[in-house]
Amino acid sequence: MTKHAPNTLSLVADIGGTNTRVALANGATLLPETIRRYSNTGYPGLETVLRQYISEEGDVDCKGACVAVAGPVRDGVGTMTNLDWTIDKDTLLRATKAEKVSILNDLQAQGHALGYIAEENITCVAEAQTPEAPSPNAVRLVIGVGTGFNAAPVFETYAGRFVAPSECGHANLPIRNAEELALCQFVENAHGFPAVEDVLSGRGLERVYLFLGTQAGDPREKSAADIMQSLENGDDPRAEDTVKVFVKILGTVAGNLSLIQLPFGGIYMVGGVARAMTPYLDRFGFVHAFRDKGRFAGFMQNFAVSVIKDDYAALTGCASHLNTLTA
Repeated sequence: MTKHAPNTLSLVADIGGTNTRVALANGATLLPETIRRYSNTGYPGLETVLRQYISEEGDVDCKGACVAVAGPVRDGVGTMTNLDWTIDKDTLLRATKAEKVSILNDLQAQGHALGYIAEENITCVAEAQTPEAPSPNAVRLVIGVGTGFNAAPVFETYAGRFVAPSECGHANLPIRNAEELALCQFVENAHGFPAVEDVLSGRGLERVYLFLGTQAGDPREKSAADIMQSLENGDDPRAEDTVKVFVKILGTVAGNLSLIQLPFGGIYMVGGVARAMTPYLDRFGFVHAFRDKGRFAGFMQNFAVSVIKDDYAALTGCASHLNTLTA
């Protein structure tokens, strides 16, 4: 006997560079008790992960399946940026035997989650300084800072929600001063191209720490987790300097993206690194860097910035997106 009634639930998955999380959803509602996490290194591809999950859930018969991919998606094919997996609709159909399948970029999934996240899982870090509330159809922007970096605008249209795909984490790093120029050159020497993701990510935080040590004639490495722990403990001044550089560049990049998309409905930062940085954004001047746009500094006060603390938001986004396809 199976655990679930046949052809009633949907399968959703969030495929990161390190782990894949899989769950079931009833319509747009995620079922938290069904969430399972798998280490990608133990599997040759997504199909094997999904087959194991389905088996562990009593050979559940899913009516739909939607996965979020940490990488570009084109014509129904997702290519992982930090993992040697390629995901297509045929793979999903074969693994899940579902009637309807969909593949999203992970930031698209985060965009589809907006409106389905509990208020207690949203922390405002910069309020909009405007007298009126934003229009229900105002553009919103999700910014992901974790294993990598990306962002996606969220549009409410007459045909429904549209979340535009993007790979903006691979655009050039911004340069505002001599230190940032030196950092840019440091990254370029190591990787051939100084991309935003090379600094604004978990491994990027480690790179900033090594850069500052190299500048000081003391090039030591430290993991991102240890950098954040040292900052909390107050036992390593370089860790504090590292996070200060990180936060200011994050503010600059978030501000640049806001001027491109005009998200009067708000900016929502997601991802493990964004959550870890939340207690330090005010301390290290995130809002100042975000609004430091010359004669447009006042205009930048139109945009509120929040951090989503829900680690399963991408799964919720997959569920809500799939629900619109199967309704």
